[in-house]
Amino acid sequence: MSSDDIRCDHVGSAGMLPSEYPRELVIKKQAQTNPSYGCPPAERPVMEYIERGVVNLDKPRGPTSHEVTAWVKDILELNRAGHSGSLDPGVTGVQPIMLGKATKVVSALRLSGKEYICLMSLHEPASEKKVRSVCKEFSGPVFQMPPVISAVKRELRVRMIYYLEVLEVKDKSVLMRVGCEAGTYMRKLCHDIGAALGTGAHMQQLRRTKTGPFREDTLVTLQELKDAYVFWKEDGEECHIRRVVRPLEEGLSHLPRIIIRDSAVDAVCQGASLAVPGIVSLDSNIKIGDEVCLLSLKGEAVSLSRSLMDTEEMLRSEHGLAASTERVIMVAGTYPQGWKSKARET
Repeated sequence: MSSDDIRCDHVGSAGMLPSEYPRELVIKKQAQTNPSYGCPPAERPVMEYIERGVVNLDKPRGPTSHEVTAWVKDILELNRAGHSGSLDPGVTGVQPIMLGKATKVVSALRLSGKEYICLMSLHEPASEKKVRSVCKEFSGPVFQMPPVISAVKRELRVRMIYYLEVLEVKDKSVLMRVGCEAGTYMRKLCHDIGAALGTGAHMQQLRRTKTGPFREDTLVTLQELKDAYVFWKEDGEECHIRRVVRPLEEGLSHLPRIIIRDSAVDAVCQGASLAVPGIVSLDSNIKIGDEVCLLSLKGEAVSLSRSLMDTEEMLRSEHGLAASTERVIMVAGTYPQGWKSKARET
């Protein structure tokens, strides 16, 4: 088994992150959008498109996540950029980087599920049957203590392993695919598997293959990003930069959606909660307390909100508050005010 094997020829369809579970958009009311206001995300002017964009970067081995984020910011001549969860210098793969004004929603990606291809090295030989049997025991909740050098407080915590699939066992090398909750330490997982096997083990190589909605098939290298930006700046070619930078809405596509009518948009942008009459359609599996993304009829992200009703209640109700606004994404005034203030009423 060579180190090149870790580049995910083995990734299959078995096992899904929670954000990948099937969802269906259910229509509550028919509504139309006024073309005079707002703009479909893919049609934003290039500079605004970049400022409200995300790059699914293929992080190389060597630099830290902070370093590659700084390089992306410099390449695109931006004041701000933020990454969606750190990767150690030796780890490669999916590293979404939110750009400019999109950095305000980076927390939604940091908390999304992750998938890794991990090459684990056993300290002593073990039968393939035993390896596969023990690894099965590590699906579900696991207890982990963050390492001494970490960005979080050292206290025992529970992390969910959504799936752990052993792809290949050869001598003392074990190649596995792991879908897990954000904040799971893969080095600790390998150590614990080795302890359960009685052989000892350590993580030899790691590549991240998914972060929320981002996968390997849309990865962009630093060189591709640089070339695309230069082509646009020097020759006015937009197609390349629109390919390597994607609208921030794609970085939120793992969240349950609520589509709202034009008249409700500005109230949410002012920090108001979403009332049921403002709902046009919504995902079929929303539960009370879920983080949801409110979208305009043009597909623009309006806010990150917290659901106060489940899907069934939102569809059934004609009044009441459906979601509380936690983080406004769209600039107030993008859509006309569709509500009356007390000052205007007097």
